[in-house]
Amino acid sequence: MEKHKFTGKTREEAIQQAVENLQELEENLIILDGEEQKGGLFKSKKVEIIAIEKREVTKYIKEFLIELLKKLGFKANVEVKTKEGTPNYTIYSDNDSLLIGKNGKNLNALSLIVKENLQKEIKENYRFIIDVSDYKEKNDQRLVRLAKRIAREVKFSKIAAKLDPMNSYERRIIHNTLTNNKYVITESEGEEPNRAVVIKPRED
Repeated sequence: MEKHKFTGKTREEAIQQAVENLQELEENLIILDGEEQKGGLFKSKKVEIIAIEKREVTKYIKEFLIELLKKLGFKANVEVKTKEGTPNYTIYSDNDSLLIGKNGKNLNALSLIVKENLQKEIKENYRFIIDVSDYKEKNDQRLVRLAKRIAREVKFSKIAAKLDPMNSYERRIIHNTLTNNKYVITESEGEEPNRAVVIKPRED
């Protein structure tokens, strides 16, 4: 993954240098702060930035993922699609069930390894999704259906319902699904790893 350094009198000027030289829109670049270049007696202070093209990051994640899977003993192909600006990596392996693990535990661990490695490289959070044979996509759809079904039950019974413990990603799907619901509200309760979503009737 190539990192490009640019300097300017201001940060904005340095970013403009990056945009012009790399011939990319600013939204397609990751901009990191570089070393501050102090001015001398006859030199003004310069601002340095490091620019990384997002397509380079997308490529880096795929290559790292393929190498990691190889070291773990999996024969796998990785397909990349960008959805709403977020790279989605779908793995097709010779042992999908093992790669996914119980309730997606191994898949979550794999995603965490890639995330931590990437943060060392670019020093900031970068959103991407790793899936195995569309497991996560199907699970997301299942959680949306679950949220809507339980919300309907709570709406008519007026009794709060506590769901099974979920990880933060799954809880966020439940919250987002019901965020504009007129009849229920959602809250997370408990401590990890037993933190769970509670769906409650909205007070009139």
